[in-house]
Order: sequence, then C-alpha cells, then structure tokens
Amino acid sequence: MRVVDLGLISYAEAEAIQKETLTKVVDGAEETLFLLEHPPVITLGRNGGRENLHVSDEFLQQQNIELAHSSRGGNITCHFPGQLVAYPIFRVAKKPGGMRGLFHDLEEVVIRACAHYGLHTTRQEGRPGVWIENRKICSIGIAMRKWTSYHGLAFNVLNDVNLFSLITLCGLADAEPTSLEKELGRTDIDIQEVKHVLTEAFRAVFADSAMAQSQNSL
Repeated sequence: MRVVDLGLISYAEAEAIQKETLTKVVDGAEETLFLLEHPPVITLGRNGGRENLHVSDEFLQQQNIELAHSSRGGNITCHFPGQLVAYPIFRVAKKPGGMRGLFHDLEEVVIRACAHYGLHTTRQEGRPGVWIENRKICSIGIAMRKWTSYHGLAFNVLNDVNLFSLITLCGLADAEPTSLEKELGRTDIDIQEVKHVLTEAFRAVFADSAMAQSQNSL
C-alpha cells in the first residue's frame, strides 16, 4: 500500500487525483491511500442531501465555503481543516459482501485509531460511520469503479466542527458532530501524528482482511 500525503487540497483537485490513480490501480498498480485535509466544503453524495442544507448558495459564497456534488454514496456532509480525510484506492473482493466488508474495515480503522488515544467508539447498525452514542466522529462515503474503491472516510480530529451547523449531518436529525479533541477534552493533538496512527491502523486492518480472504479461498 502506497501512502501519499496531499496536505491541504481542494475537493475537485483531490477527486481528479483519485480518479487518475484509480485507473492505474485497476490496471494493476499498487493500491494507494491518500491522506489530506480540505478547505471548507459541503458535499452532496449520490443520494442527494440538498434538503439537508440549511443555508443558501449565496451565503456559502460569502463565507468562501464550496458546495460540491460528489460521486460517492451517501447524503450530505462537510470537510474542513482539522478533519483528516482518507481516500483508499483499493481493489475490493469480487464477491457478495465486498462493499459491506470495505465499510466494516474502514470503520475498524477509525475505531482502532481512536482506541490508540484511549477513546472508545462504536458502529451503529444501519448508520455507516463511527459513533459515540449519537455523536458522529467519522463519516464514510464510498464510490466504486471496476471493483476498485475511491472516496473514503472523514475523521474529525480537531475541536472546531462548526461547519456542521449548516447541515443536517448525513441527513440524520439526531446526529451530532464531534471530534477526537472534543471527546478527549484536549486542544493539543497533532494531526500529523494522527495521520501516522491512522496509517498504521489501515495497514493492520487490511492485512488482517487480506489474510482472512486468503484463508476463505483455500
């Protein structure tokens, strides 16, 4: 797995890089994990979400907040500096449950990363992402092309999650945004360190997943 840190990058530019890399991975190139942050942007998934946007396009323009339509699944969410985004360009098992297994593994990556900091997080049936009761610390939205994934997860790390006040998070009226810093009561978490922790969690989880697939095929 090749790991590439794109730093702070626009949503459109990151999507173009993903699609270019996806074509190469489909053709046999090394799987790639992109780590990055986005400037403030609200994104609408393939399932829509415009009805869950609480402000006008004019307001967004005045605040320099981008509004983007995305090829990922899911509803509405947002990205901003201080949120760690991970885009895995990975080949997915061509079998029933392949996509569901990918979601499970992405959730597991964040659950393990949070555990590294002493924070207990969980899954919720029918509500993709990572949670602490009704507080969502990570959203997940995936797109697939030729059994290869792109887009991925958005892990709220730093305290400021105010951009979520402009939307109904993922279209879930009872969901509240939270972050690693907010839950731990800290203001000193280094996002570069979290990138390392998340990368190691990716390596561990997907190594376990690959081993399980290999054993099941015997």
